[in-house]
Amino acid sequence: MTDLTRLIDPPRSEFDRLPNRLTDGERQVIDLFDRGLDPAWEMYVQPHLNGLRPDLVLLNPDVGIAVFEIKDWDLNAMRYFVSGSDLRAERNGKSFRVKDNPIAKIRLYKNEIFELYCPRLDTKAGRAVITAGLVFTRTPRDQVVTLLDPLRDEAIQKYPKYYPIAGSDDLDNDLGQSSLDRIFPEWKRTSSVYMNHDKAEDLRGWLREPASSKEQRTRPIPLSPPQLNLVKTRTRSGYRRIRGPAGSGKSVVAACRAAELARQGDSVLVVCYNITLLRYLRDLAVRHVAASSEIRKSVDFLNVHRWCKRVCTIGDPEAYRRIWRNHFGGRDLSPTLGDNHDPRSAIDGIVTVEENQDGQDLQSALDEVVELVDDLYLKRRFDLPTYDAILVDEGQDFRLRWWNVLRNALKRGGEMVLVADKTQDIYGNASSWTDVAMEGCGFTGGRWSELKESYRLPAPVIPFVQKFADKFLTGEVDLPIPVQMELDIDECRLRWVHVENKGLAAQACFDELIRMMKALPKNTAVADLTFICSGRDIGRDVVEKLQEKHVHVRHTFAENSRTVQEQKWQLFQGDARVKATTIHSYKGWEGKLLVVFVDSIDGVGGELLYTAMTRLRRGGGSSCLSIVSTCADLRDFAGTWPEYEEY
Repeated sequence: MTDLTRLIDPPRSEFDRLPNRLTDGERQVIDLFDRGLDPAWEMYVQPHLNGLRPDLVLLNPDVGIAVFEIKDWDLNAMRYFVSGSDLRAERNGKSFRVKDNPIAKIRLYKNEIFELYCPRLDTKAGRAVITAGLVFTRTPRDQVVTLLDPLRDEAIQKYPKYYPIAGSDDLDNDLGQSSLDRIFPEWKRTSSVYMNHDKAEDLRGWLREPASSKEQRTRPIPLSPPQLNLVKTRTRSGYRRIRGPAGSGKSVVAACRAAELARQGDSVLVVCYNITLLRYLRDLAVRHVAASSEIRKSVDFLNVHRWCKRVCTIGDPEAYRRIWRNHFGGRDLSPTLGDNHDPRSAIDGIVTVEENQDGQDLQSALDEVVELVDDLYLKRRFDLPTYDAILVDEGQDFRLRWWNVLRNALKRGGEMVLVADKTQDIYGNASSWTDVAMEGCGFTGGRWSELKESYRLPAPVIPFVQKFADKFLTGEVDLPIPVQMELDIDECRLRWVHVENKGLAAQACFDELIRMMKALPKNTAVADLTFICSGRDIGRDVVEKLQEKHVHVRHTFAENSRTVQEQKWQLFQGDARVKATTIHSYKGWEGKLLVVFVDSIDGVGGELLYTAMTRLRRGGGSSCLSIVSTCADLRDFAGTWPEYEEY
């Protein structure tokens, strides 16, 4: 044994806060390995591994890799049997296929580790450094082997020490080292000519959990004094407007204020324009109160179109259907809107230009829906939803009319909060929020509450963000002021890849993503990596290239608009896979490893790129931002970046 301290990720102190609670059997196996293995063996509990989520992975940079599937199944609880290539079970006279085939799982783990996650392993003998084991904690080994033997292919039967199967009788503490011999035959090995520290680092990036997953267990969210004041207090009128630059914690304040009110028993509506932002806000709220039940019971998270539909469905569903019948023959498009919606264009693939007459019909329909909502509340319908507090995040995306219609749902004496950053005005609505106009929106006197310092952005990126804003943005600009975090030295790699041939844009983005995977900054994971882009077509092309390399991707680039909507609801930062979405959908989010594609700064293109660049976050000391661009107007600016490459 050495004097090393074993790396256990996540640490034991956080086991009780894992998203999938450890079973007694899993803890038993972990304890056995922790007692018996040399501390050089690292332990990764429920690692992400590109979305596969095995129960346990062991890694020794000098020896090899072991991945284990741990089952607490009692094989006597019902009859299990093998039929063909399927594991089946029978209950109450009815048989069914067991979806969770453990032999198929360990085979999958070993193949993907060898083929994808450790690309530098020897092509002929590299598999020998990978053990893929199975442990049944409630059934004796002989019974497990008898059941599963028909499912073991020739390779598993030929090399059983690399595919060990263990049972409950192998976990006996009195067995000592012989227990390890049965569960993990390769545990005594001290070196391997096929394994080294570089190959181990290839795998670590896939094993580490993303930063957002770790943070989800950090409760409550640490707040600065200005943030805490906004979370804990309200104005005399109940109306408050908060503004601040990217990274100043505006969304954190909105979510934590909602959680604070929910804890007091108030009913709360949190509303924004982007569908993808809602889950992020909900996760922040849960972190603040450390009790998801309070949030589920008291807080509704809806985008504005979905809220309108909810009100209409309660108040006058026939009038709602009539609006869509008159414009689109009954085809209700409102649930699919948000994020990239622009009624002046092709509605981001939801409806063709010919179908919506350049968006005029769709905008007209939406306007009528909003008016219907307003009319329903003016009729004082008692069954319509009302709230003690309504909080609007990313308020610069909102139209004044939407805000005023939302005010109908506020209870007397309630609280209404608007959070905004005009610099991120990617829909062109912020210019209507003048001081005069806001006096008719409930804000009678008083100033904006301001958050000025950026707690998210790494210090090295801020000068480039400021330079970009000075050169390319024409509207109102609220630039981030860096705050120096105690003992925090930001390591931030900034790259720009200019692509002259637009036909090579998708390949350049793919190459940059792979480059970043192979050179992860310290304390980062492959699951921290996000690709964001200005259009769906290139996003779809890049995702297809990643999937061809067996990289699992959580994305929002489906062909079908309804599927896109589902994908947006399912997108969350703690996902074990690489993420890919549009800049519109990523607004309000943050990430440590970002690859951004932009093809133009015309129109709101400048605001889009500014928004994308300000999604980068500090934390853990390392981050990376790569811009891939085909825009000639950005070439001179790109040349000022620390790393510049022409593709």
